[in-house]
Amino acid sequence: MQCQSNTELEALVEEAKQQTQHGKIADYIPALALADEDKLSVALYYPDGRCYSAGDIDENFTLQSISKVLSLALALMDHGEEYVFDRVGQEPTGDPFNSIAKLETNKPSKPLNPMINAGALAITHMIKGDSVEDRLQRLLAFIRRLSGNKSITYNHMIAQSELETGHLNRSLCYFMKQHGVINEPVEELMDLYTKQCAIEMNCLDLARIGCVLAMDGADPVSGEQIIPWDIARICKTFMVTCGMYNASGEFAIKVGIPAKSGVAGGIMGSIPKKCGIAICGPSLDDKGNSIAGLKLLEMMSKNYSLSMF
Repeated sequence: MQCQSNTELEALVEEAKQQTQHGKIADYIPALALADEDKLSVALYYPDGRCYSAGDIDENFTLQSISKVLSLALALMDHGEEYVFDRVGQEPTGDPFNSIAKLETNKPSKPLNPMINAGALAITHMIKGDSVEDRLQRLLAFIRRLSGNKSITYNHMIAQSELETGHLNRSLCYFMKQHGVINEPVEELMDLYTKQCAIEMNCLDLARIGCVLAMDGADPVSGEQIIPWDIARICKTFMVTCGMYNASGEFAIKVGIPAKSGVAGGIMGSIPKKCGIAICGPSLDDKGNSIAGLKLLEMMSKNYSLSMF
Protein backbone atom coordinates (compact mmCIF):
# COMPACT_ATOMS: atom_id res chain seq x y z
CA MET A 1 0.00 0.00 0.00
CA GLN A 2 1.29 3.47 -0.92
CA CYS A 3 0.50 6.92 0.37
CA GLN A 4 -2.28 8.40 -1.76
CA SER A 5 -2.48 12.05 -0.69
CA ASN A 6 -0.92 14.92 1.25
CA THR A 7 -4.01 14.89 3.48
CA GLU A 8 -3.13 11.37 4.70
CA LEU A 9 0.33 12.56 5.69
CA GLU A 10 -0.98 15.72 7.37
CA ALA A 11 -3.08 13.58 9.72
CA LEU A 12 -0.07 11.42 10.63
CA VAL A 13 2.13 14.50 11.18
CA GLU A 14 -0.43 16.07 13.52
CA GLU A 15 -0.60 12.88 15.57
CA ALA A 16 3.18 12.40 15.74
CA LYS A 17 3.76 16.08 16.55
CA GLN A 18 2.41 15.49 20.06
CA GLN A 19 5.71 13.77 20.84
CA THR A 20 7.79 16.94 20.37
CA GLN A 21 7.11 18.07 23.95
CA HIS A 22 8.98 15.01 25.26
CA GLY A 23 12.20 15.82 23.40
CA LYS A 24 14.94 18.43 23.46
CA ILE A 25 16.76 20.57 20.88
CA ALA A 26 20.47 19.83 20.27
CA ASP A 27 21.67 22.92 22.13
CA TYR A 28 25.28 21.76 22.53
CA ILE A 29 25.75 23.29 19.06
CA PRO A 30 24.64 26.87 19.83
CA ALA A 31 23.35 27.65 16.33
CA LEU A 32 21.10 24.57 16.34
CA ALA A 33 19.48 25.73 19.59
CA LEU A 34 17.57 28.37 17.58
CA ALA A 35 15.33 25.73 15.93
CA ASP A 36 11.60 25.51 16.68
CA GLU A 37 11.11 22.29 18.63
CA ASP A 38 7.42 22.03 17.65
CA LYS A 39 8.11 21.74 13.91
CA LEU A 40 7.63 18.46 12.01
CA SER A 41 7.62 17.82 8.28
CA VAL A 42 7.77 14.82 5.94
CA ALA A 43 8.12 14.06 2.23
CA LEU A 44 7.85 10.80 0.28
CA TYR A 45 9.44 10.57 -3.16
CA TYR A 46 8.42 7.68 -5.43
CA PRO A 47 10.45 6.40 -8.42
CA ASP A 48 7.76 7.53 -10.86
CA GLY A 49 8.25 11.13 -9.71
CA ARG A 50 5.20 11.36 -7.44
CA CYS A 51 5.87 13.19 -4.22
CA TYR A 52 3.62 13.57 -1.18
CA SER A 53 4.40 15.87 1.70
CA ALA A 54 3.11 17.48 4.88
CA GLY A 55 4.29 20.06 7.40
CA ASP A 56 6.86 22.80 6.82
CA ILE A 57 8.51 21.04 3.88
CA ASP A 58 10.06 24.15 2.32
CA GLU A 59 12.14 24.95 5.41
CA ASN A 60 15.83 24.10 5.16
CA PHE A 61 17.67 22.13 7.83
CA THR A 62 21.27 20.98 8.05
CA LEU A 63 22.10 17.35 7.33
CA GLN A 64 24.51 16.84 10.25
CA SER A 65 25.11 13.06 10.52
CA ILE A 66 22.91 12.28 7.48
CA SER A 67 25.84 13.65 5.47
CA LYS A 68 27.92 10.67 6.66
CA VAL A 69 26.06 8.41 4.22
CA LEU A 70 26.79 10.72 1.30
CA SER A 71 30.47 11.30 2.13
CA LEU A 72 30.84 7.51 2.47
CA ALA A 73 29.40 7.02 -1.02
CA LEU A 74 31.80 9.60 -2.46
CA ALA A 75 34.84 8.16 -0.63
CA LEU A 76 33.99 4.66 -1.92
CA MET A 77 33.66 6.06 -5.44
CA ASP A 78 37.02 7.83 -5.00
CA HIS A 79 39.00 4.92 -3.53
CA GLY A 80 37.11 1.63 -3.68
CA GLU A 81 35.87 -0.70 -0.98
CA GLU A 82 39.18 -2.29 0.02
CA TYR A 83 40.96 1.02 0.63
CA VAL A 84 38.08 2.53 2.66
CA PHE A 85 37.41 -0.47 4.89
CA ASP A 86 41.07 -1.07 5.54
CA ARG A 87 40.91 2.23 7.44
CA VAL A 88 37.36 2.22 8.84
CA GLY A 89 35.51 -0.81 10.21
CA GLN A 90 32.08 -2.19 9.36
CA GLU A 91 30.68 -3.15 12.77
CA PRO A 92 27.98 -1.45 14.90
CA THR A 93 28.97 -0.02 18.27
CA GLY A 94 27.01 0.25 21.50
CA ASP A 95 28.85 3.44 22.44
CA PRO A 96 27.61 7.01 21.88
CA PHE A 97 28.26 8.42 18.39
CA ASN A 98 30.97 10.79 19.67
CA SER A 99 32.77 8.27 21.94
CA ILE A 100 36.54 7.86 21.89
CA ALA A 101 36.49 4.63 23.95
CA LYS A 102 36.65 2.10 21.10
CA LEU A 103 39.50 3.98 19.42
CA GLU A 104 41.55 3.43 22.58
CA THR A 105 40.67 -0.25 23.08
CA ASN A 106 40.59 -1.55 19.48
CA LYS A 107 43.74 -2.81 17.81
CA PRO A 108 44.44 -1.45 15.26
CA SER A 109 43.01 1.87 16.42
CA LYS A 110 40.61 2.43 13.54
CA PRO A 111 36.98 3.59 13.91
CA LEU A 112 34.41 0.81 14.14
CA ASN A 113 32.13 2.15 11.37
CA PRO A 114 31.55 5.22 9.15
CA MET A 115 28.42 6.37 11.00
CA ILE A 116 30.09 7.28 14.31
CA ASN A 117 31.95 10.59 14.41
CA ALA A 118 35.45 9.08 14.40
CA GLY A 119 34.58 6.97 11.36
CA ALA A 120 32.89 9.86 9.58
CA LEU A 121 35.93 12.09 10.12
CA ALA A 122 38.16 9.37 8.68
CA ILE A 123 35.83 9.07 5.67
CA THR A 124 35.74 12.84 5.07
CA HIS A 125 39.55 12.75 5.20
CA MET A 126 39.42 10.41 2.16
CA ILE A 127 37.44 12.76 -0.12
CA LYS A 128 39.76 13.66 -2.98
CA GLY A 129 40.77 17.24 -3.77
CA ASP A 130 43.67 19.68 -3.64
CA SER A 131 42.22 21.85 -0.84
CA VAL A 132 39.38 22.04 1.67
CA GLU A 133 37.43 24.19 -0.77
CA ASP A 134 38.05 21.81 -3.68
CA ARG A 135 36.89 18.81 -1.63
CA LEU A 136 33.83 20.67 -0.33
CA GLN A 137 32.84 21.67 -3.86
CA ARG A 138 33.18 18.05 -5.04
CA LEU A 139 30.90 16.90 -2.21
CA LEU A 140 28.39 19.69 -2.90
CA ALA A 141 28.37 18.89 -6.63
CA PHE A 142 27.70 15.23 -5.81
CA ILE A 143 24.83 16.10 -3.44
CA ARG A 144 23.35 18.54 -5.96
CA ARG A 145 23.24 15.74 -8.55
CA LEU A 146 21.60 13.37 -6.08
CA SER A 147 18.92 15.90 -5.08
CA GLY A 148 18.39 17.50 -8.49
CA ASN A 149 18.83 20.90 -6.79
CA LYS A 150 21.77 22.96 -8.08
CA SER A 151 21.39 25.63 -5.40
CA ILE A 152 22.19 23.45 -2.37
CA THR A 153 25.00 24.83 -0.21
CA TYR A 154 25.99 24.89 3.45
CA ASN A 155 24.88 27.10 6.34
CA HIS A 156 27.86 29.33 7.23
CA MET A 157 26.58 30.24 10.71
CA ILE A 158 26.01 26.62 11.76
CA ALA A 159 29.33 25.47 10.28
CA GLN A 160 31.15 28.17 12.24
CA SER A 161 29.25 27.30 15.43
CA GLU A 162 30.23 23.64 15.06
CA LEU A 163 33.85 24.54 14.32
CA GLU A 164 34.09 26.69 17.45
CA THR A 165 32.57 24.06 19.75
CA GLY A 166 33.80 20.79 18.20
CA HIS A 167 36.56 20.02 20.69
CA LEU A 168 35.60 16.37 21.14
CA ASN A 169 35.79 15.85 17.38
CA ARG A 170 39.23 17.46 17.45
CA SER A 171 40.23 14.93 20.11
CA LEU A 172 39.11 12.10 17.84
CA CYS A 173 41.13 13.60 14.98
CA TYR A 174 44.29 13.94 17.05
CA PHE A 175 43.96 10.36 18.32
CA MET A 176 43.53 9.05 14.78
CA LYS A 177 46.41 11.18 13.54
CA GLN A 178 48.65 9.69 16.23
CA HIS A 179 47.72 6.20 14.98
CA GLY A 180 48.04 6.96 11.26
CA VAL A 181 44.34 6.81 10.37
CA ILE A 182 44.47 10.41 9.10
CA ASN A 183 47.48 12.44 7.98
CA GLU A 184 46.22 15.95 7.21
CA PRO A 185 46.22 18.98 9.54
CA VAL A 186 43.42 18.55 12.08
CA GLU A 187 42.03 22.06 11.59
CA GLU A 188 41.72 21.52 7.83
CA LEU A 189 39.76 18.31 8.37
CA MET A 190 37.59 19.99 11.01
CA ASP A 191 36.90 22.86 8.61
CA LEU A 192 35.75 20.46 5.90
CA TYR A 193 33.78 18.20 8.24
CA THR A 194 31.82 21.01 9.92
CA LYS A 195 30.89 22.45 6.51
CA GLN A 196 29.85 18.96 5.38
CA CYS A 197 27.57 18.60 8.42
CA ALA A 198 26.13 22.09 7.79
CA ILE A 199 25.01 21.32 4.22
CA GLU A 200 21.33 22.22 4.20
CA MET A 201 18.25 21.34 2.17
CA ASN A 202 14.54 20.76 2.62
CA CYS A 203 12.54 17.55 2.94
CA LEU A 204 11.77 17.37 -0.78
CA ASP A 205 15.49 17.45 -1.65
CA LEU A 206 16.36 14.83 0.95
CA ALA A 207 13.48 12.52 -0.01
CA ARG A 208 14.75 12.49 -3.59
CA ILE A 209 18.26 11.54 -2.37
CA GLY A 210 16.63 8.78 -0.33
CA CYS A 211 14.87 7.61 -3.50
CA VAL A 212 18.17 7.49 -5.43
CA LEU A 213 19.55 5.15 -2.77
CA ALA A 214 16.29 3.16 -2.78
CA MET A 215 16.72 2.66 -6.54
CA ASP A 216 20.26 1.31 -6.10
CA GLY A 217 21.93 4.62 -6.96
CA ALA A 218 19.89 5.47 -10.08
CA ASP A 219 18.23 8.87 -10.52
CA PRO A 220 14.45 8.30 -10.43
CA VAL A 221 13.85 10.96 -13.10
CA SER A 222 16.66 10.50 -15.63
CA GLY A 223 17.64 6.92 -14.85
CA GLU A 224 21.30 8.01 -14.64
CA GLN A 225 23.42 5.79 -12.38
CA ILE A 226 24.78 8.42 -9.99
CA ILE A 227 26.07 5.95 -7.39
CA PRO A 228 27.25 2.47 -8.43
CA TRP A 229 24.69 -0.08 -7.24
CA ASP A 230 27.15 -1.95 -5.00
CA ILE A 231 28.08 1.30 -3.20
CA ALA A 232 24.40 2.18 -2.76
CA ARG A 233 23.92 -1.29 -1.24
CA ILE A 234 26.78 -0.72 1.22
CA CYS A 235 25.35 2.66 2.26
CA LYS A 236 21.89 1.22 2.87
CA THR A 237 23.37 -1.64 4.90
CA PHE A 238 25.16 0.82 7.21
CA MET A 239 21.91 2.77 7.53
CA VAL A 240 20.20 -0.40 8.82
CA THR A 241 22.96 -1.44 11.22
CA CYS A 242 24.25 1.95 12.46
CA GLY A 243 22.06 4.73 11.02
CA MET A 244 19.94 5.58 14.06
CA TYR A 245 22.73 5.83 16.63
CA ASN A 246 22.25 3.48 19.59
CA ALA A 247 18.59 2.93 18.70
CA SER A 248 19.36 1.19 15.37
CA GLY A 249 18.31 -2.28 16.57
CA GLU A 250 15.02 -1.14 18.06
CA PHE A 251 14.35 0.98 14.97
CA ALA A 252 14.90 -2.05 12.71
CA ILE A 253 12.27 -3.94 14.68
CA LYS A 254 9.69 -1.13 14.92
CA VAL A 255 10.17 0.49 11.49
CA GLY A 256 12.40 -1.81 9.46
CA ILE A 257 13.85 0.51 6.82
CA PRO A 258 17.37 1.77 6.03
CA ALA A 259 17.52 5.23 7.64
CA LYS A 260 20.01 7.82 8.85
CA SER A 261 19.33 10.57 11.37
CA GLY A 262 21.04 13.83 12.25
CA VAL A 263 20.98 16.01 15.36
CA ALA A 264 19.28 18.88 13.52
CA GLY A 265 16.24 16.58 13.54
CA GLY A 266 16.48 15.21 10.01
CA ILE A 267 15.95 11.58 9.03
CA MET A 268 16.52 10.13 5.56
CA GLY A 269 14.89 6.79 4.75
CA SER A 270 15.39 4.58 1.69
CA ILE A 271 12.91 1.77 1.17
CA PRO A 272 14.51 -0.52 -1.46
CA LYS A 273 12.72 -0.30 -4.83
CA LYS A 274 9.84 1.63 -3.23
CA CYS A 275 10.55 5.24 -2.25
CA GLY A 276 12.67 7.78 -0.41
CA ILE A 277 11.50 9.44 2.80
CA ALA A 278 12.68 12.62 4.50
CA ILE A 279 11.57 13.91 7.88
CA CYS A 280 12.59 16.92 9.92
CA GLY A 281 11.61 17.39 13.55
CA PRO A 282 14.26 19.19 15.66
CA SER A 283 13.06 17.89 19.06
CA LEU A 284 15.34 14.92 19.87
CA ASP A 285 15.19 11.91 22.17
CA ASP A 286 18.07 10.90 24.44
CA LYS A 287 19.79 9.00 21.60
CA GLY A 288 19.88 12.06 19.30
CA ASN A 289 17.01 11.02 16.99
CA SER A 290 13.96 13.14 16.15
CA ILE A 291 11.42 12.03 18.74
CA ALA A 292 8.35 12.91 16.64
CA GLY A 293 10.12 11.72 13.50
CA LEU A 294 10.54 8.24 14.97
CA LYS A 295 6.85 8.12 15.91
CA LEU A 296 5.89 9.28 12.42
CA LEU A 297 8.06 6.64 10.73
CA GLU A 298 6.63 3.95 12.99
CA MET A 299 3.09 4.91 11.96
CA MET A 300 4.02 5.18 8.28
CA SER A 301 5.75 1.80 8.33
CA LYS A 302 2.63 0.19 9.75
CA ASN A 303 0.17 2.05 7.46
CA TYR A 304 2.13 1.56 4.24
CA SER A 305 3.87 -1.79 4.98
CA LEU A 306 7.34 -0.28 4.60
CA SER A 307 9.38 -2.73 6.68
CA MET A 308 11.95 -4.79 4.81
CA PHE A 309 11.71 -7.62 7.31
